[in-house]
Amino acid sequence: MVSPKEVINELLVDVFNHILSIEAEVLKQKGVRLSMTEVHVLEAVRNVQIPTMGNVAHKLRVTLGTLTTSVNVLVKKGHLIRERDEADRRKVYLKLTDSAFNVLKVHDAFHDEMVSSLFKDLELEKDEVLMKSLENISQYFKQRY
Repeated sequence: MVSPKEVINELLVDVFNHILSIEAEVLKQKGVRLSMTEVHVLEAVRNVQIPTMGNVAHKLRVTLGTLTTSVNVLVKKGHLIRERDEADRRKVYLKLTDSAFNVLKVHDAFHDEMVSSLFKDLELEKDEVLMKSLENISQYFKQRY
């Protein structure tokens, strides 16, 4: 007999993998030629208040070395610009280019469409227990990891 923990684990992994897979396919169809990791780096750069390498790495929960690898690729592809702080040369700021904003526009549209579809197809606004459970799961991961 399968335990509730095993079912929940399988469901979470399944949903997560489906979203990433569908997201990658939709972005590819819309002409985005970046990996999901690269798109999420651009999103993190946009969403941090002060886009330094350290702040973006912290937002993504990765090491500076891991982020540097992705940033190198995104700079080469023309989606990011590195700028050193004149007062403190150790500090590196990341700046999105116009092509990065275009990628993020497509990415945001995918997420908007996905959420709208979920609400429409599943009538989620009527299911307060599910919404509260998802909120609790989200809070758990934010606090724990």
